[in-house]
Amino acid sequence: MLVAGKSALARSALASSLSRWLLAVPVALALHAGVHAETVARYGISMADIPLTTGQPDKGAGAYQFTGLTIYDPLVAWEANIDSRPGKLVPGLASSWKVDPKDSKKWLFTLRHGAMFHDGSEFKADAVIWNLEKVLNDKSPQFDAKQAAQVKPRIPSIAFYRKIDDYTVEITTKSIDALFPYQLPWFLIGSPAQWEKLGHDWNKVASQPSGTGPFKLEKLVPRERAELVKNIGYWDKTRIAKTDRIILIPIPDALTRSNALLSGQVDLIETPPPDVLPQLKSGGFKLVTNVTPHVWPYHFSTLPGSPWTDIRVRKAANLAIDRDGIVKLMNGLATPALGQLDATSPWFGKPTFKLKHDVAAARALMAEAGYSPAKPLKAKIIIAQGGTGQMLSLPMNEYVQQSLAEIGINLEFEVVELENLYLHWRSGAKSDMNAGKGITGINLGYVTSDPFYALTRFVDSRAIAPNGVNWGGYNNPKVDALVDKVKTTFDTKAQDGYLAQIHEIMVDDALMLWVVHDVNPHVISPKVKGFVQAQGWFQDLTTLKM
Repeated sequence: MLVAGKSALARSALASSLSRWLLAVPVALALHAGVHAETVARYGISMADIPLTTGQPDKGAGAYQFTGLTIYDPLVAWEANIDSRPGKLVPGLASSWKVDPKDSKKWLFTLRHGAMFHDGSEFKADAVIWNLEKVLNDKSPQFDAKQAAQVKPRIPSIAFYRKIDDYTVEITTKSIDALFPYQLPWFLIGSPAQWEKLGHDWNKVASQPSGTGPFKLEKLVPRERAELVKNIGYWDKTRIAKTDRIILIPIPDALTRSNALLSGQVDLIETPPPDVLPQLKSGGFKLVTNVTPHVWPYHFSTLPGSPWTDIRVRKAANLAIDRDGIVKLMNGLATPALGQLDATSPWFGKPTFKLKHDVAAARALMAEAGYSPAKPLKAKIIIAQGGTGQMLSLPMNEYVQQSLAEIGINLEFEVVELENLYLHWRSGAKSDMNAGKGITGINLGYVTSDPFYALTRFVDSRAIAPNGVNWGGYNNPKVDALVDKVKTTFDTKAQDGYLAQIHEIMVDDALMLWVVHDVNPHVISPKVKGFVQAQGWFQDLTTLKM
């Protein structure tokens, strides 16, 4: 059985320490507010530490809302301030972009005039090139391995880049890639001048970062808090922050987060524990959820020697899970998964393998493969203790563990912190840190907002880790051909058709064990008057109003 890592005593001590600090915050802010009358939002986040602040956040996609898109901007942005429909790509620091009509591998980006870094330096083409070198060229003086590890797998198409003039940059992709703009919201741009000013020291930049974003980092205390203040000179006047200060407070334990909210020590939290929802609602707090392009799966290794190479075992695992039971466990804070995507997606297609709860069929498939509860298959899965995007990792994984045991699959878990999990993910199933330790599956929440993030990066054999995040080594020539068609057509309807075929094959091959889709739940205090829960994994904290 899965056992949480902290003892009750240790958890109590952690909560007590946290409470002492949180209780001091309102007093300090009240004194400060008396002079400046500033509005302050205290946000209890589910991470154990503040994500990296130097430009490219660590700790996964969820971290971008905290120390990514607050402090920095990308060339191409993802619309994250509308809750009534899915977001779309919109201009960021690039006011426009287009494919070179003479060479479809070349993309021309026209840069925005008048955007200023927090240190007062102006954003121009040189900064774009400098930032690309920072994460893609390990021979450049400014290369930062920490940031490169986060973003390089997110922008795999880039082959070459050059400055045309102060406000035009050309980026060449390795091959024709119609999906390339979807990669760019993950590439955030920091100030070269600030790095120079701080003596080429990324550790100093972490506490004094300079982006062009709607917030500035005023204070950073690792594992304790980050204080973001409104950038009144932000270039996008439609996104001037509605709150003067946001304090990010890492509270990894879900119950401790809820208690901090109930006692007035924070104003909003993410990922509340389902069993505390009635108490939160009766206390006047509001639950906010939305359709979220995000799936919670087990990603199988399909490499030789993996127990998951047998499609009968993969299908049996998918049939063993009572997804409605997990939704009930989550008190409604999830929806059952029928594949990588929600069935309403234009890329869902018509897979013939239906994900449902059918224990008898699952046991029959396991028997065909030579296994049973008396003669079980054994597999080791690496999972996270928690963190944004992982939902309620430990209880949910325990539920899956018990369900699979009923059909003759005995799971052993290796439980790690989220950033460690990402290291295992980027390394791929065949790496020593995975295959060398007998790990044949990874449980990691995946963003599914666009074709690249939802589908192609997981099935393209040319993206097998470490060349990409095809973690399990999946190799299907038919799928590769479809990926090529997606990347070489700029006709959206044709793309949709090819993507639907890819998803059909993924489901029919039972490439992953798909469990549920997230609804990205937040609970907010009555004092919070404005909070837009976007239909996406990027969230715009400029909408937060107190």
